[in-house]
Amino acid sequence: MEHLEHRKKVAIMIAIMSAMLFTAVNQTIVGTALPRIIAELQGIEYYSWVFTSFMLASSITAILVGKLSDIYGRKPFILTGIGIFIIGSLCAGFSNTMIQLIIFRAVQGLGGGLIMSTAFTAVGDLFTPRERGRWQGLLSSVFGLASVFGPTLGGWIVDNANWHWVFWVFLPFGIVAFVLIWMLFPSVEKREGEKVDYAGSLFLTTTIVPLLLAFSWAGSKYDWVSTPIISLFIGTIVSLAIFIMVERKAKSPVLPLHLFRNNIFTLSNVVGFILGAGMFGAAMYIPFFIQGVIGRSATASGLIMMPMTLAMVLASTLGGQYITKTGKYKGLAIIGLAIMSAGMFSLSAMNQDSTSTNVIINNILVGLGLGMSFPVFTLIIQNAVEQRYLGVATASSQLFRQLGGTVGVAIMGTMMNSRMSSHMTEEVSGASVPPELASKLQGLDPQVLMDPARLADIQKQVPASMQQAFDGFVSILRETLSYSLTGVYLTAGFIVVTGVVLTFFIKAIPLRMSQRVDEKENEEHENKAG
Repeated sequence: MEHLEHRKKVAIMIAIMSAMLFTAVNQTIVGTALPRIIAELQGIEYYSWVFTSFMLASSITAILVGKLSDIYGRKPFILTGIGIFIIGSLCAGFSNTMIQLIIFRAVQGLGGGLIMSTAFTAVGDLFTPRERGRWQGLLSSVFGLASVFGPTLGGWIVDNANWHWVFWVFLPFGIVAFVLIWMLFPSVEKREGEKVDYAGSLFLTTTIVPLLLAFSWAGSKYDWVSTPIISLFIGTIVSLAIFIMVERKAKSPVLPLHLFRNNIFTLSNVVGFILGAGMFGAAMYIPFFIQGVIGRSATASGLIMMPMTLAMVLASTLGGQYITKTGKYKGLAIIGLAIMSAGMFSLSAMNQDSTSTNVIINNILVGLGLGMSFPVFTLIIQNAVEQRYLGVATASSQLFRQLGGTVGVAIMGTMMNSRMSSHMTEEVSGASVPPELASKLQGLDPQVLMDPARLADIQKQVPASMQQAFDGFVSILRETLSYSLTGVYLTAGFIVVTGVVLTFFIKAIPLRMSQRVDEKENEEHENKAG
């Protein structure tokens, strides 16, 4: 598809970005609407599964479709993904129970994984490595735009209309994207001599699912050393061992192990993992600081987070243009990760006296760094492998980033809870709380700060003579939450610094001006990289 005329390539990319926006908005729109949905459907104990089911399903299809799209082409899979996502969204809006919603979110995830993986790979089909920077940056900015207006739109819908429309409002957009890709995206013939690796696909799935579940549940639903978590980790290790044995013998492996002998491929995926851990791990907990420590509302929290996303969109777009114009990418990745880590360390220096302006400035730093570095590593990986491995290589970069995010959220959540518990014990033991007030505050922890209505109800029950003591206790809660989040941001900062160091060791090979690379040139790059 490299030799299509430029106008047609642009039309195809508009169709692909439409499909990406359709998927991304449907992910981000749910968060603010979910409390209202749970209030109607009940089943708050299944709250996390609304997100977990989507994550598991999308992670599996994203990696499995990589090899399949290398064999059969991207078009059937991106169309299938859009179709499945439309069905999942339609059915999710008709859900009458939380179980139904979780099932249909998983269906959305299956489609979303297909769309995300094939969309980024399609850029590699359409454009040379030198040209991909611009389009990878634009695709990444689609996520940023979705996270800007998705939550706001979700909140507006549940406040002014039926929550079912959260899942239905963008269905026409998905149908338009489907038609555009059907009409514009070229079909390719099946690659001869390639067979589907069913055994490898099975054991790759049984490696990923228990691993993601273990890190999703550890430290929250179960203790890290509990039987369920240990069993999941054991299952992961056993499946991984079997997967490696199967892949060594497979004629057409779903994830060719020899790619990991290429240092560029391996190191870029490791840095992608680190980027995911730092990005998701810290971003998940910034609203805790805004709402819990400095006491802003949930609506204000969304507005304060918005500049980070806009900064990411701007940096991602401009960074992509820079790569296409100059052909340079390694320095951009290093600078981006360094700026991102500086933003994390600045977040760790905040306390109860910090203002919304402080948070916004630090968030902008994180967003700029993230936008500069986020698209680069997929581009590096695509440039380091042969064209016939483009799909599986792109899918692997997304999988490692997803795994990094899951692991990062789990580890930082455990750290936050541990620091919160120990610091709370210290502060309360040293504070003089009247017995009458202590009975009303029993069992409260800093998480109550995220529920202002509940905190206000508790305050109404406190006698006027004890209001000052109550305010002092709330101040202890805020200080404790601030202390625990400091550890989260410091950890995220050091994780991203590790990514900066590793990026220095990634061999910067020139971005090719053509998708084709002869075997001699590729072997030369492999030897230099390995």
